[in-house]
Amino acid sequence: MKIKVSIYEDNNSLRESLTYLVEGSNQLELCGAYPNCLSAIENCILSKPDVILMDINLPGMSGIEATRLLKERFTDINILILTVFEDKEKIFDALCAGATGYLLKKATANQIVEAIENIYHGGSPMSGEIARKVLDFFHLKPPIGNNYELSDRELEVLQRLAQGDSYKMIGDKCFISMGTVRSHINNIYKKLHVNSKSEAVIKAMKERLV
Repeated sequence: MKIKVSIYEDNNSLRESLTYLVEGSNQLELCGAYPNCLSAIENCILSKPDVILMDINLPGMSGIEATRLLKERFTDINILILTVFEDKEKIFDALCAGATGYLLKKATANQIVEAIENIYHGGSPMSGEIARKVLDFFHLKPPIGNNYELSDRELEVLQRLAQGDSYKMIGDKCFISMGTVRSHINNIYKKLHVNSKSEAVIKAMKERLV
């Protein structure tokens, strides 16, 4: 099955280029390409995308605000931020809103396609510069420790999530089934009081759980 992709980008030329990129891939299927997010919820109800390519600076509603609204309604949709913004505030606002990946627009066509496939299969793709800023930010935070009663196995699963492993990769490395992986992740979400993988990873890194 092809990965269904929606695009939210207000630059007409870039939106057209991304459209051609998705339509030209054997692994991807275009659900729609839009200049703003004002009808994003309705679009998702109709087209049911697996992955959304989301710009940040959009007219009417920012991509970060749209990400938050969409993740509240459609928890299974993966949102990949594709933007020019490299500042830490935008990065962490987007991740906390529920984005699962963050790419800069200078990424190559192949990198964008690979990121879409990666995020669909459970990864958390980021441009190198973005990943470095995430790590630099958390390295400045003092350790807090495991105050959430996470088991050793749950901590191991959480660490592998933070490393960007997909559910299948976690299962293979931990020698457990996909169902057991999902069960551990659900328990992790409950104990950390979070609702998404990106929130769990951010909290884990910020509080030195991994």
